[in-house]
Amino acid sequence: MLDFIVRHGYAVLFFWVLAEQGALPLPSIPLLLACGALAKDGRLSPHLIVFYGLAACLISDNVWFQLGRHRGTKVLRFICRVSLEPDSCVRRTETAFLRYGIRSLLVSKFVPGLNSVSAPLAAMSGVSLGRFLLFDTLGAFIWIVCYAGLGYIFSDQLDIVGDYAERMGARMVVLAVALLAAWIAWKFAQRRRFLKKLAVARITATELRQKLEAGEQIVVVDVRTAVESEVDSVPGALRIPLEDLETRHLDIPRDRDIILFCS
Repeated sequence: MLDFIVRHGYAVLFFWVLAEQGALPLPSIPLLLACGALAKDGRLSPHLIVFYGLAACLISDNVWFQLGRHRGTKVLRFICRVSLEPDSCVRRTETAFLRYGIRSLLVSKFVPGLNSVSAPLAAMSGVSLGRFLLFDTLGAFIWIVCYAGLGYIFSDQLDIVGDYAERMGARMVVLAVALLAAWIAWKFAQRRRFLKKLAVARITATELRQKLEAGEQIVVVDVRTAVESEVDSVPGALRIPLEDLETRHLDIPRDRDIILFCS
């Protein structure tokens, strides 16, 4: 496996990072650690590791940025549908971005799920392409140097792991694939349980409009983030983001039906 990385290391690094930044469940950290260890042995160039890693990140992030600028919340909903993080989907990311702004791009690569949605969120928030490229490049550079640097520093320990893996031979490959498949299956099961919990009474937008036009005594509570609620909203809805629900729940009338407007 290491010989394969040595022969095709830069191409493997480029396409692997590109796939991960494109929202596929392919963790790049082990590959960056291996590349860092190989750089210490002189078998890979540290400069080219950073170059190809940065190129993959910037290509993927710029695609997401442009999609976010032209497609808006549709992009976030798509990422939510393919996400393996059902407990939060993109909400934690939106909250972090709204709180810290474009500075969140400096650490987005270190947070699972954040790397895919931070670029479209930046576009939806009106960040200019120039500022996005500056902070995104710095964030990707920090992420690559951090993990490749750890591989460089702890290359001796990684060599021990590599020797053990070599002795295991094909069994190591089978074990790695099995662990990855088990992790994806566990995340998928989590997602199914999460969606099952959400199997509550629902109404369509058309049904809601009919109720409002009929003058029914209902209150609509919009619990989405500010980014989503700016795109489309219900007239007269009570805006209480989910994060503020605990402190503002007394603002919700208790004498009528309550309809929640969620992501």
